[in-house]
Amino acid sequence: MPLPSFGRQSSRTTSKSANDRRRREPAKTSAEPPADDHELSSYLAALAPESAPESTGSGRRFGEAQVYQLRMNHIAGQQLKDLATERGTSPQALALEWVLERLSWESQGSADRLQQNAHDPEEPITDEFVVDRTQWDRPVRGSLR
Repeated sequence: MPLPSFGRQSSRTTSKSANDRRRREPAKTSAEPPADDHELSSYLAALAPESAPESTGSGRRFGEAQVYQLRMNHIAGQQLKDLATERGTSPQALALEWVLERLSWESQGSADRLQQNAHDPEEPITDEFVVDRTQWDRPVRGSLR
């Protein structure tokens, strides 16, 4: 007795099951378009980029500005929010102001260090300190003898 083939259809049977017909029939297209979902449309419109992606909305452009993401722990984030509220600004604006101030300070410090390092090549680089001898000639209190 021949064994049935479970993996493929038998050529002996010409009848097709209902499942086979459903798989092979193309999906019927409905004549009516799907209903417009206002909530979905407004959500997608909010996510869509504007025509000028580098615009702030006030007409000013960012140009080549880059976006940096700042992560901080909960306590530091709360402190930033509290300070921003006290100063009447947003936490993002306050953090940006601090970063720009620090960058300015660092660049000023590096410029000062460059000036200090640009010394006279004839003068040797030493760790000597000049001490005024007169300050050591007199005792601070009383006599030493």
